Amino acid sequence: MGIRSILAKPLAAIIASQQKGWSSQPGPTQNRVFEAIVRKAKHTAFGKDHLFAQITNHKEYQEAVPIRDYEQLSPYVKRILAGETDILWPGKPAYFAKTSGTTSGTKYIPITKDSVPNHINSARNALLSYVHETGNSKFLDGKLIFLSGSPVMDKKAGIHTGRLSGIVNHHVPQYLRSNQMPTYETNCIEDWEEKVDKIVEETQSANMSLISGIPPWVQMYFDRLNKRSGQAIKDLFPNFSLFVYGGVNFEPYRAKLFESIGRPIDSIETYPASEGFIAYQDSKEAEGLLLLLNSGIFFEFIPADRYFDKKPTRLTIEEVEVGVNYAVIINSNAGLWGYSIGDTVKFVSTSPYRLVVTGRIKHFISAFGEHVIGEEVEKAMKLTMAKYPETEITEFTVAPNVTPEDGLPRHEWYIEFAKAPSDINAFRDTLDAELVQLNSYYEDLITGKILTKLHIIELKPQSFISYMKSQGKLGGQNKVPRLSNDRKIADQLIKHRY
Repeated sequence: MGIRSILAKPLAAIIASQQKGWSSQPGPTQNRVFEAIVRKAKHTAFGKDHLFAQITNHKEYQEAVPIRDYEQLSPYVKRILAGETDILWPGKPAYFAKTSGTTSGTKYIPITKDSVPNHINSARNALLSYVHETGNSKFLDGKLIFLSGSPVMDKKAGIHTGRLSGIVNHHVPQYLRSNQMPTYETNCIEDWEEKVDKIVEETQSANMSLISGIPPWVQMYFDRLNKRSGQAIKDLFPNFSLFVYGGVNFEPYRAKLFESIGRPIDSIETYPASEGFIAYQDSKEAEGLLLLLNSGIFFEFIPADRYFDKKPTRLTIEEVEVGVNYAVIINSNAGLWGYSIGDTVKFVSTSPYRLVVTGRIKHFISAFGEHVIGEEVEKAMKLTMAKYPETEITEFTVAPNVTPEDGLPRHEWYIEFAKAPSDINAFRDTLDAELVQLNSYYEDLITGKILTKLHIIELKPQSFISYMKSQGKLGGQNKVPRLSNDRKIADQLIKHRY
């Protein structure tokens, strides 16, 4: 064993002990975070505008600070971009994480000196939790790769600005630098396809032991490795033992990814966002991701079906229930206050608090009042694929068709199969039946003949890659929305149908 794998085990034991401590005291842990961030920000422009100096509890905070999305918070961000200090958090942000918004164009999410550890330490602790539970630390002696965006940054108002994954790249601990791949020069390549080809060239003969990234882009990497070498990943990388992923539900990609590898391997799911590292999988034996209650973020949760109310209910961690869909609101030492990150989650445990990501609050289909959400379409697909084990999917998304050329309105599933089912019509019927079981409103519309059964639009290979490339969102941390209530994506994808 190498020095990294040897030293990781006692550090993992310390982290596991600390984790057990704060996760067993969720209320006090979150109260400490709340009091600390409000107290530190009381002299900022935002703190003065919202009377932070007078706030003594969460109820008073709710009265003073409304829920905001990026567009509503952007006037404060623009003041920082104009060069002002002490706006959302004392001083200036250390970084801006640059990301694309659906309605606001480019978003600049502040990352402060105080919030950097949330991003860096949480990623480290996810690995150490795995080491502590499994005893496997040997992967730390091999080569590690995170398929990410470019670490090249520019400056806005004197503040380093770039993609979150690129910012994080600058904070990789020194002891891991020597076994990190790809090279810095390759990581700086902007064109994703060119970058993947160069990564393949650099890593094909390397002792890869950990690979991390968003599943569809890792699959693209594997496909190109296979094409270049003619070998399965397990033969190219015999010591590859851990896959780390986040950002999307792994299930639709699992079968194809493991077929490319040639054997099952351990995996760790994480829940990072530009706004903060929210949760990670702390155990292979338990469902869900451990919510990070001690990492500079005070969480609030709004029942998803009340999110669009004029004054929605805002719950603390001790008030949430298992099985309810919630929108996530964060208040943090990055200077985000009452901030809706747009995600929905569902708790699967309250001892400790573990959750699963269920979708996006604005990503749903409700053309006829059915309100089908991401969790439902992904579960319907997972259940269907279990009945058609020969099937492998590269990617899919769902959209309504309100005025089809023939028949009743319907949901259309745009699917790129890696291996199509032997009977596509039976597959469709099963998929529709599963969705009927999961969503009673959808069932009512089907039985009432307001909607007809869903249609599957089979897409040619590389369809989603072509679409994402056309949108300037190929690779990195970009994801295809699982479903939408309009046809903007569908109208582009239908050009790639068989």
